[in-house]
Amino acid sequence: MSADQAPDDAQDDMADAWAAALAESKGSSGGEVAEQVAAEQVAPASFANFSPTAATSGAGNDINMILDIPVQLTVELGRTRIPIKNILQLAQGSVVELEALAGEPMDVLVNGFLIAQGEVVVVNDKFGIRLTDIVTPSERMRRLSRL
Repeated sequence: MSADQAPDDAQDDMADAWAAALAESKGSSGGEVAEQVAAEQVAPASFANFSPTAATSGAGNDINMILDIPVQLTVELGRTRIPIKNILQLAQGSVVELEALAGEPMDVLVNGFLIAQGEVVVVNDKFGIRLTDIVTPSERMRRLSRL
């Protein structure tokens, strides 16, 4: 980022780059999604419209109360189990073998629960993930009921 470029401008540029990458991966139908992503970046949600009457006016407004709650998003490349003695022997340049195979979809977890799988993408030297499979709501509920 240059000295004369504001942090918001840099964030807008990055959002535009991701929106363009998304549009490119989706073809012609991705344009609508890219425009929506860009619009969300320009006009973030605020609490200005939050009032008790707005929250109780209908079921559609109920979701608005939780949209700004932060969650932890984790993209898991793979896992492995190794003894502590092997962990203590790790040094710079060491390789840890994972159970996942190269090219295998990565798991996307929200607060520790699997919600999707995807593949790695690179845009402007930054890594991201393109979602390839979304876990259905019924499957998520089934997995939660097993806990």
